[in-house]
Amino acid sequence: MIIGISGGTGSGKTTVAQKIITSVGADNVVYLQQDAYYRNLGDMPIELRHNVNFDHPNALDNDLMMNHIEALRAGESIEQPIYDYATHSRKAETLHVEARPVIIVEGILIFIDPQMRRLMDLKIFVDADADIRFIRRLDRDVHERARTVESIISQYTTTVRPMHLQFVEPSKRYADIIIPEGGHNDVGIDLVTEKIKSICR
Repeated sequence: MIIGISGGTGSGKTTVAQKIITSVGADNVVYLQQDAYYRNLGDMPIELRHNVNFDHPNALDNDLMMNHIEALRAGESIEQPIYDYATHSRKAETLHVEARPVIIVEGILIFIDPQMRRLMDLKIFVDADADIRFIRRLDRDVHERARTVESIISQYTTTVRPMHLQFVEPSKRYADIIIPEGGHNDVGIDLVTEKIKSICR
């Protein structure tokens, strides 16, 4: 079973995914994050890498991600790329991932590509107010990605917000289920996990 979880930056996608994994059982789930599949910009001068719009679909290697999803669905293992956000390039090492009964695919742009949508058995959109999403992104990027507040605000206003309005928000219409308030919506998450369990049974 392939489950897609999308939504804007900071909407609570990862929290929802983790609660589903806890409920279904980690031994039964493969968790693929679209963030690992940014295109490798290692050959590009570093000053140009910082100017790339990472919130546009063209920044992502969807072909590789779909190949990996199809391989896992066929029971094969994959070597998932590991992305270095500081250098905007892939690390030399990869993450070995074994196939499991449930595949969770998470990312802000996973519903954009019709081919990727067709791979999914269940599509979930996690919704949250824009101010909450921005605060969460600010906190994450400062503490987890060692970025300055100024750079985060600049990126949000120049690329993140425009791309959300152009691509992410319209992709909500492809969702089978919309979960408002993200990881804080226990009722919505419980309904989804029970549906997943029933399908797995």
